[in-house]
Amino acid sequence: MDAARLRIWGMRALFAFIALVVLFFHLLPLDLTPSRWAGPDVLTALVLGWSVRRPDFVPALLIAGVMLLADLLLQRPPGLWSVLVLCAAEWLKSRERRHRETTFFLEWLTFAAVLIVITMIYRLVLMVLIVAPGTLALASVQVAMTILAYPLVVGMSYLLFGVRRAGPGEVDRLGRTI
Repeated sequence: MDAARLRIWGMRALFAFIALVVLFFHLLPLDLTPSRWAGPDVLTALVLGWSVRRPDFVPALLIAGVMLLADLLLQRPPGLWSVLVLCAAEWLKSRERRHRETTFFLEWLTFAAVLIVITMIYRLVLMVLIVAPGTLALASVQVAMTILAYPLVVGMSYLLFGVRRAGPGEVDRLGRTI
């Protein structure tokens, strides 16, 4: 196996490991009283951030598996948030070449818009299915916190794991542009 393929599979394994660590800390009973505010959805920010920066590190099947596991462990309706995040990630992957030449601020705005849209669709589907979606204020706080946490998630991914955007002339092992 060549070094490029080994790196891709290593980064995929790293992504799965990071997702499991995030879920582990999310499930820890750190406070026994209900919180008045919602923290950021770090896992969604991680999936979408890696999808924009290096789509080859997060294939659709890996995203679906990780997000479905998160749905089951966090007691959300199984598959709904997973499908929405997967669709958002694939849409962002399809626009990855355009994001290479943009600034981080525009990437951040795109992430924020995508997150707001999938959150609204999520709440709308829950309301149509007559499932209590939770308070709008709590969901709004979580979306805002996730948008604010995105630069931190992307920065940590870059500094700790080297997840960066592909350069304009970068090619894969077969000579195709990334």
